[in-house]
Amino acid sequence: MAEHFFLKRVLKNFKKKNDSLIASLPKVRGVLLFNEPLSKKNWFGVGGPAEVYFEPADTDDLKVMISNLKSVPITILGAGSNVLIRDGGIPGVTIRLGKSFSTIELIGEDKFRVKAGALVMEISRMAQKNSISGFEFLCGIPGSLGGGIRMNAGAYGSSLFDVLESITVLTKEGHVKEFQKEELFDAFSYRCCHLPSDWIFLEAVLKGKKETDSQIITERMNLNKQKREAGQPKGVRTAGSTFKNPQGLSAWQLIEKSGMKNAKVGGAVVSDKHANFLINTGKATAKDIETLGEKIRQKVFEKEGVSLEWEVKKLGVEDE
Repeated sequence: MAEHFFLKRVLKNFKKKNDSLIASLPKVRGVLLFNEPLSKKNWFGVGGPAEVYFEPADTDDLKVMISNLKSVPITILGAGSNVLIRDGGIPGVTIRLGKSFSTIELIGEDKFRVKAGALVMEISRMAQKNSISGFEFLCGIPGSLGGGIRMNAGAYGSSLFDVLESITVLTKEGHVKEFQKEELFDAFSYRCCHLPSDWIFLEAVLKGKKETDSQIITERMNLNKQKREAGQPKGVRTAGSTFKNPQGLSAWQLIEKSGMKNAKVGGAVVSDKHANFLINTGKATAKDIETLGEKIRQKVFEKEGVSLEWEVKKLGVEDE
C-alpha cells in the first residue's frame, strides 16, 4: 500500500518517463513530483522544469533521500531570489526546504535558532520585535537563510557571517554535522561560502545584541529600506544584484561606464535605475538573461579591463 502511494506521487507530473531515475528514488514522506515547472519558483520567472522535485517532510526524510542518491545529481533550490534557472531545466533531484524548515526560535536574549528555509527578511523582523540589533541589514534582502549562507549575503557593510554563531549541515553521505563560528573563519569571504557545495544547510544559530531601545533598530531598518527603494528597481522580475562588486569598485558603475545601461537581449533588459540589475520584462527566456549578462561582462572587460563575476547562481542546462 505504501509503495503504491509512493509511485502515485512520483508519477503525478510525469511527462517523460525515466525508469532508471525512478528506480533510484527511495520511499519518502514529503512532496515528490516529476517534471515540475520551476519558472514560478524563482524571482526571474524563467527556466525549465526539475526532473524530480522534492520537498522533504523533515530532516529524517531529507536524510533518506540524500543517502540513496549516490549517482544522481542533486540541486538545492532556496527561495529562488538569486538564481537563474536555465531553459532546459534541472536534471536529477531538485530539493527545496519547505514550511517544516522555516521556523525561527528565540533561544536567548540575543540569539535565534533558524531553520534554513526561513526568509532572511523574517529574521530581521523577528529581531526587531525582540529588540535585538545586528540584523537590520537583512530587512531588504530576499531569499532564504540557507541560500543566504551559501552566498554570504549582505548589505551596507554587513554579512550573514557577522551574525553567525554556528551552522548545522547535512553532508552528501547523510551525516548531520554542526560547526561553531571559530571553525568557519576560512570558509567565508565576500559573497562567498567555501564549504563543500554538496552540503545542505539545515539551520543556524544567529547572534545579535540586545537593545534597551527598539526604536534604534526601527530607524536603521527604515533607513535601509529607503536606500533600497531610492536606488533599486521595484515591482519587476529580477534576481537582485547580478554581478559581485570587484574589490574597491562598484559593478553598476563599471556597467554604466561600458555603455551597457539599458542594453537589451530579447525580453531581458538592464535596469535604468540600477545597472547591476537585469530585468525580465515579461517575455524573457533564461537564455536572454544569460546572454545579456555575458555581453555586459565582455563589454566591461573591453572598456574597463575588469572581469565581472556572476553573483546570480546559474542552475540547470540550456534548452536543446
